[in-house]
Amino acid sequence: MAVARDNQLDALRAIAVTMVLYSHFLAPNGSSFWGHIGVRLFFVLSGFLITRLLLEARAAAEFEAGPALRSFYIRRALRIFPPYFAVLGFVWLTDLEQSSGSLVWHALYLSNFWYALRNEWTPWLLCHFWSLSIEEQFYIAWPLVVLLAPRRRVEAITIGVILLSLAYRFYWPITATPALARDLLPPASMDALALGALLACRRTRGAALPQWMRLGWPALAAIFLAIEWLVPAPADPMLEWARWALLQILPLVPLVAVVAACSAGLGGALGRVFELPPLLSLGRISYSVYLYHPILLSLAVKSQPWIPLNVSEQGPGRFMVASAATIAVASISWTVFEKPLNGLKRRFPYVARHRSQARAGDAGWLGRAADAYPSGSPDGRAALDLQRTDAQR
Repeated sequence: MAVARDNQLDALRAIAVTMVLYSHFLAPNGSSFWGHIGVRLFFVLSGFLITRLLLEARAAAEFEAGPALRSFYIRRALRIFPPYFAVLGFVWLTDLEQSSGSLVWHALYLSNFWYALRNEWTPWLLCHFWSLSIEEQFYIAWPLVVLLAPRRRVEAITIGVILLSLAYRFYWPITATPALARDLLPPASMDALALGALLACRRTRGAALPQWMRLGWPALAAIFLAIEWLVPAPADPMLEWARWALLQILPLVPLVAVVAACSAGLGGALGRVFELPPLLSLGRISYSVYLYHPILLSLAVKSQPWIPLNVSEQGPGRFMVASAATIAVASISWTVFEKPLNGLKRRFPYVARHRSQARAGDAGWLGRAADAYPSGSPDGRAALDLQRTDAQR
């Protein structure tokens, strides 16, 4: 069942990144609706997977906070940094879409602050880096909480983070100045990340999803869709704020419910769909797909004279060409570049093994690939070097 659960979470990554591709390549009028949901799903996945990983490491008898933290940061760097900085290097060399002027901000994982301070999506080529910056900021701070705070307090801290994130949204009616900052500053996304973390906290102590979530998520999803599709954006600042706040908050419980269901393992026909090989393969490379897709879009548009389909505008032609090119490049990147580097993570276990355990586990390690990116954001299930089953692929 552990393998089934991991597979189904890979499928969720595939669905999330497909939403982003649809939004950026095909959606009429450049609608960001499905892309927004895809990114929020990545955040919930990230919070869940990273917290589950850290709590399992902490539960081991051989656990030590210092080595576990060091291993976490090294393993995250091995997974995230190589393709990320390869993209920045390519943009620096080519100055693609005149994007080189902001590279220092992106290199420091401050993309969200760059766009928030400017209040415009310039340069557009790297605007998707805002979510990667949010996740990196989360990766820096959250392990300190999970591994160093008293274990009995972690869940309460998680709930506090959720409440603070929700309270942040009430700042905007005071200023009445809607701006990119209200979406891009870290508190705007901490509710999704922390809700995923809360799910992991409950799972590790054997608690199920609360009944009100299990029963109420379809109604919340229906209300969210009705507001998005049927209620136009009002001109009045207070009404606009209320609509924005609801659209940010309402989808969270449905997304948590979906992650909870897949992490427990869906059965029947739906479970088989979530384990289809193409879906799992796309989920495995979803980080690279998310990372590279605007670069491939820019190159496709520049190559329009040699492409028989229309890639210069949103539509089927752009979706087919840019998506195919992105998936092809991401697949090559994963196989040739990222996967071998991920193999180095086995040198940095979260929990030190006894020599007898190490000898017994070496053969198993050789058959495992490194963990893949879970989300619009990168946070694979890093392998726990414990006596229990290793989740690394």
